[in-house]
Amino acid sequence: MKYPGSLINLIRELGKLPGIGPKSAQRLAFYLFNQPEEEIKSLAHALLDAQASLMQCSLCFNITDEPVCTICNDVSRESRIICVVEHASDLLAIERSGEFNGLYHVLTGSLSPMNGVGPDQLTIKPLLGRLEGIDEVILATATTVEGEATAMYLARLLSDLGVKTSRIAYGLPVGGDLEYADEVTLGRAIANRRVI
Repeated sequence: MKYPGSLINLIRELGKLPGIGPKSAQRLAFYLFNQPEEEIKSLAHALLDAQASLMQCSLCFNITDEPVCTICNDVSRESRIICVVEHASDLLAIERSGEFNGLYHVLTGSLSPMNGVGPDQLTIKPLLGRLEGIDEVILATATTVEGEATAMYLARLLSDLGVKTSRIAYGLPVGGDLEYADEVTLGRAIANRRVI
């Protein structure tokens, strides 16, 4: 059966979203088709409103609706520590933990020479411009090849500048069973153990 052109277009556009494959895009398209017109208009309005009002913080590159985000404006935060993350969603994940009260810097990606992403495509220069008065930079990039390469690049760069640099610990998830952990994760958990 051939779908109408507008439905195919909707499926194609939904399939461009991260984490949405062809089957999920198709399910979403049919779900949206069956929603009341008010719900569809509300979703469309939210998308357009977000695009029009959201921007990057001029200091840390977090997503905000003001020139400087609420985290950078919060005088109660520890202003001598910066946690470097790849994406604003990583910042939100760390914030949800409630364990970090410093400032952030969002790189807006990770080094990936094969995809044409070098240091100049990330917000590394603005990070270097924020280092005056900073006691420590915490590297909280992903444990992917690109995230590791980014962390190593930044560690070397910051070390040359005399900035104390640390890396978030690796290990097992809370509630995880050892028998299901992969060798790399388990090896890093052993290597990064701490005294209790």
